[in-house]
Amino acid sequence: MAAAAQLEDVPNESLFSELLRRMKCAPKSEKRIILVGPPGCGKGTQSPIIKEDFCLCHLATGDMLRAAVAKKTPLGLQAKAAMDKGELVTDDLVVGIIDEALTRPSCSKGFILDGFPRTVVQAEKLDAMLEKQGHKVDKVLNFNVEDSVLEERITGRWIHPSSGRSYHSKFAPPKVPGIDDISGEPLIQRKDDTAEVLKSRLDAFHKQTTPVIAYYLQKGIVVDLQAEKPAKDVTSQIEKALS
Repeated sequence: MAAAAQLEDVPNESLFSELLRRMKCAPKSEKRIILVGPPGCGKGTQSPIIKEDFCLCHLATGDMLRAAVAKKTPLGLQAKAAMDKGELVTDDLVVGIIDEALTRPSCSKGFILDGFPRTVVQAEKLDAMLEKQGHKVDKVLNFNVEDSVLEERITGRWIHPSSGRSYHSKFAPPKVPGIDDISGEPLIQRKDDTAEVLKSRLDAFHKQTTPVIAYYLQKGIVVDLQAEKPAKDVTSQIEKALS
């Protein structure tokens, strides 16, 4: 009854749009995808395209944890208790929140998982959870980009703080270096977009994810993407891998 009451207040346009989406998605085959890649590799560009093209839900574990805590779900309350004590949220809890999310209608055709698993133990726990549902991870998309390319991409980024407009000193430069095209105000560079911070992040990424990639390589489901290529070329690689 509660769900029906909520639907009564949904605008017709939204209902029709969702109905059309579900009709379009009905013949799609199920896919369960993991994205792996360093900062600046292009995952953020490709995720919405994959989600739309294959009717998948996008699961970002950090966002899911925050949502579970905000909604005060049983797992969210456990996560909050751990965080309030300054403890790390356990792998079992994160997998449980993923398991919970997969019951949503938007995940009926599968998912894109980004930011998890980060360790082999997490990968094993995820596999065990999916196996209980009669499912498995279908593909691991590994966004390969040379560290030098990432450095060029990230250290060249400049932001206009109040509007969020972004520029790049090489690929999308402002008309006047260091100045926003529209307001004439100064641009800033995020603290994380320096070469020193990036090197630290990349070192941590490679150390953490190399064993995870090796784990999935043994299963024969890793697809190496040439992610340094233009976005449209990466999209074509992904479409071929998932077809």
